[in-house]
Amino acid sequence: MVLWLGAALSMIAFSVALRVRAELERASGDADGLRAYYLACGAVQRAFNYMRYGPGPRDADGRARWWDPFSPLLVLPFPEGVALVEIIPESSRFNVNSISRPELQRLLFALGVEPERAALITAGILHWRGSELSDLDTRYLSSFPSFRAPRASLEQIEELMSVAGVTPGIFYGGYARTPNGGLARRPGLRDCLSVFSRGAGFDINTVHPAVMIAAGVSPAAAEAIVALRRQSPIRNLETVAPLLGPAAPRFRLAGDNIYTITATARLRLPDGRLGEVRRSVAMTVQMHSTVSPDAYRILVWQDTAPAVSWEEAWPR
Repeated sequence: MVLWLGAALSMIAFSVALRVRAELERASGDADGLRAYYLACGAVQRAFNYMRYGPGPRDADGRARWWDPFSPLLVLPFPEGVALVEIIPESSRFNVNSISRPELQRLLFALGVEPERAALITAGILHWRGSELSDLDTRYLSSFPSFRAPRASLEQIEELMSVAGVTPGIFYGGYARTPNGGLARRPGLRDCLSVFSRGAGFDINTVHPAVMIAAGVSPAAAEAIVALRRQSPIRNLETVAPLLGPAAPRFRLAGDNIYTITATARLRLPDGRLGEVRRSVAMTVQMHSTVSPDAYRILVWQDTAPAVSWEEAWPR
């Protein structure tokens, strides 16, 4: 009986030790995640201040000390880690409330949506914003929970999730395997459409290839422009005008006054390497606002945002 009792107590002690170890690891992971989250929040605020400061003095290599409107990426070092910040003007996207039917269909095809579903989504968006009549209300009323299309302009891009044919994969995008075995982000509608874009011209340094194709640029030319701006920011539209062709008037340098700032943060390990825990936040802000005493307005804040492409900008 003593031996059996000792064995039972040993098993209980072993089980408790495993449970305590698992809880300690989980608590440590949660703490690292929270620290990375606040690091990303600080990076967004720091990048926003850089935007308010302007380019500032130039370094020896000619780079702007703070923010260069032609370069969308910032690498911000902190004592606790590093954050990669992406600053994208909303003018790099189509306005979902004014995009035409042909442009919307070309955009969906460029994103890899099959023709039948692309036609359904196109009809659904035009019907949702009230520019076309359709029998889709019957479909919405038969769903659970049932609802009616507002037949008005979209106020938030997330409303597209309720449009007929739109799936989470089409809206958010996803990840695909690259030939070398890595992961590359596949864009979604949220990367190409916006409710804040004024349609004053797409920023050539940040516009997505799918948007370029939908605007009338050939796929080969769009790929060539992406390769050029990966080498260095495009500072003269005349250098890429032959590639843009007839669509050249639709593009511009830099953005308008509304930007989305996305930061992905990673903590620094005791040995100096960067950890695998990543947290991303995003803020959409209007600069030079005439309705705010601070001359800016925060329009949207996202506690969870798609991660900035770290592997391309900061390889390990």
